[in-house]
Amino acid sequence: MPKDADNTAILYRMVMTDHMCPYGLKSKDLLERQGFTVEDRHLTTRDAVDAFKAEHNVKTTPQTFIDGTRIGGFDDLSAHFGKSVKSESTTTYKPVIALFSVAALLAIALTWVALGTAFTGRTIEWFIAISMVLLGLQKLQDVEKFATMFLNYDLLAQRWVRYGYVYPFVETGAGLLMVAGAFTWLSAPAALIVATIGAISVFKAVYIDKRDLKCACVGGDSKVPLGFVSLTENLMMIGMALWMLLKLV
Repeated sequence: MPKDADNTAILYRMVMTDHMCPYGLKSKDLLERQGFTVEDRHLTTRDAVDAFKAEHNVKTTPQTFIDGTRIGGFDDLSAHFGKSVKSESTTTYKPVIALFSVAALLAIALTWVALGTAFTGRTIEWFIAISMVLLGLQKLQDVEKFATMFLNYDLLAQRWVRYGYVYPFVETGAGLLMVAGAFTWLSAPAALIVATIGAISVFKAVYIDKRDLKCACVGGDSKVPLGFVSLTENLMMIGMALWMLLKLV
């Protein structure tokens, strides 16, 4: 490989009619953000890709070369520039932070539209109800994966496996009814039952059994650790359900 010009990187990436490698685009973007001029070399056929891999003894593309030295793929390039790359097993609270933030903003927006003000006691009710809907939606994206992960810690699901398939629909449905303020006699008891079981299950798994698990609260692909967030979700539902029941009295 010839020496590259100063501040110039050579990038080999797949750009085919039916496939454009996303990591190739990410590598190009990263190089440009680091001030490099990118000599963007496209591998436009499968034969070209295979020949490139064989020539340079690599298993994947894209591949970046700087000053005649092969840096590697996107993860290697990120490490070269001191950028951290999270592994698939890395735990994170970002999904729930994003979800609750959006729920709060939606509750404020709904309050503004319905009541002409930014915040009232109803805002809190809507925040919890919207959070339930959004959390339920995350689970409904892949009920099978959620139900499987749920079996790791939920006490009722461990005794009745089908409960893991029912839970997302109960949470989402109860949340929607609470947003509308309709059929409280149905939504509040349903939320209270599933949330109480959930709170007990999480407390036992995390604080009594000391198990290190992922939370199924944002779906079956969750990297959120089971613990405070999961318990908070259930306690919010319990509080909302009790409050709605008290309003019926």
